[in-house]
Amino acid sequence: MPPLGRTLPHSPEAEQYVLACCLIDGSDTIARCLESKLTAAAFYETRNRLIYSKLCEIYQRQSTVDIAVLAEELRLARELEEIGGPAYLAEVSNSIPTTAQAQYFIDRVKEQHLLRELIKAATGAVEQCFNFGGGLESFIDKIEQEIFSVTQDRISDAAKPIGGPMKEAMLVLHKMMEKKGELTGVSSGFKDLDALMYGFQRQEMIILAARPSMGKTSLALNFAEAAAMPKRGEPTATLIFSLEMSAAQLALRLLCSRSRVNMKLLREGLIPKHDGAQQRLLDAADEFTKSPLFIDDSSHLSIMELRAKARRVHARTKLGFIIVDYLQLLSPTDAQVPREQQVAEASRGLKALAKELDVPVLVLSQLNRSSEKENRVPKLADLRESGSIEQDADVVLMLARPKDADEKFQVAADSAELIVAKQRNGPVGELKLTFLRDITRFENHTP
Repeated sequence: MPPLGRTLPHSPEAEQYVLACCLIDGSDTIARCLESKLTAAAFYETRNRLIYSKLCEIYQRQSTVDIAVLAEELRLARELEEIGGPAYLAEVSNSIPTTAQAQYFIDRVKEQHLLRELIKAATGAVEQCFNFGGGLESFIDKIEQEIFSVTQDRISDAAKPIGGPMKEAMLVLHKMMEKKGELTGVSSGFKDLDALMYGFQRQEMIILAARPSMGKTSLALNFAEAAAMPKRGEPTATLIFSLEMSAAQLALRLLCSRSRVNMKLLREGLIPKHDGAQQRLLDAADEFTKSPLFIDDSSHLSIMELRAKARRVHARTKLGFIIVDYLQLLSPTDAQVPREQQVAEASRGLKALAKELDVPVLVLSQLNRSSEKENRVPKLADLRESGSIEQDADVVLMLARPKDADEKFQVAADSAELIVAKQRNGPVGELKLTFLRDITRFENHTP
C-alpha cells in the first residue's frame, strides 16, 4: 500500500515511450537500456514490466526485435491477454514516432523508480524506528546502508570514448612538464619518496606494511600531517580511520611529534619549563584545530560501514586523502567465510572506495613472520592473510629494519628502510628514513 494513501511516483507515458523506442530500432535501444542499468523492476505498471522483460529475453537470444515477434512470445508465455492484448502493443508502438529522445525517457523511468525505492527504504526506516530494540550506532549504520544501497547503482558504468580520458591524461602530462618533476598527487612529506612516486595519486590504494612495533602508525601520521598541514600549497582534507588506537591517543602522538616534545618525559612531568615546550604544544594544538584533519576511532567497523562513514564525511567536506589503520582489524561482513576471503573483501572494498571518492587511500597492513624468522628483507608474498592485497594495491610500501641492525631491532634504531615493493605506474626501490625515537617521528634521512 502506498505510504499516506498517495500514489507512488511513476510516469506511464515515459514507460510507454521507452518500450516504443525498443520496438522502433530494437537492439540499439535495448542495449542502451541495459547499459543504463534499467531493469524490469523500474517499470511501475505490471504490463509494461512484462513487455520490457520479454523484450530483453528476445534481445539476449539475438532474435529480431519487432512487434510481431514480441506478440508471439507473449502469447506463448500466456501473458498476451494479461498486458492488454495486441491492442495495447499497437498503442505502445504508435506512442512515439522517433527514438531521438530515447535516453531522456530511459533516465525518466529510472528517476521515478529511484524515487519509489527511496520512499520504500525511508518508510521501512520509519517502521524500524518504531520497533527499535537497542544498539543505536549499529541501527543507524544499518539504515544508512539501506539508503546507500538504493542509490549506489544510479550511475551507469558505460564504456567511455577514449577522448575524455585522453584529455585528462594530457592535462596530467602538461602539469608534469610544466612543474618539471613536481608532485601530481598528495605529498608524503618525504622528498625521496615523493621523488619516486610524485605523491600519493588519486584513485590509488597504497598499502603500508610492516611487522608490529615497526612504526607503521607513526609514519602514517606523518603522511597525514604533511597532507593536512603542508609547508607549501593548499591543505588536503584527510580522514583517518583508527581501529587500533583512540582519537585521543592519536592526537597526543600528533601533538608531541609536531611540537618535538618527548612524550615519555611529558608524561613523567620532566619537561623543563624554560625550553618553550608548553608554548610549542599550544601552537601545535592550534594548528591541528584549524587543519582539515578528521579522525574516526570507531572499533569493529566492517568495510561497508567504513565506506558509508567516508561517504558521509566526503559529502560535508571534500576529502583528498584517507588512511585506514589497519586492514586486518576490519570486521568481516560474514564471519562464517574463511579469513583469507574476509581480508580479500575488505581489500577490494577499500580499492573501490578510492575509485568512488577519487582519492588516494593509504591502508596499513601486517606482515607475516617469515621475513623475521629468515632474517631477510620483506617481500610482497609476506603480506598477511590474503594474496588479494598485493593484487588490489597500486602501491605497496614496506617498512623494514636496516640491513645492518641487530636481531633485537624494533623501532629503536635511528633509521629504517622504506621499500617501494610495488608501484603500478612507476619504479620500485628502497630509501632510508631517519627515525626520531623520542618523539616517534620519521623524517628525511640525513647521513
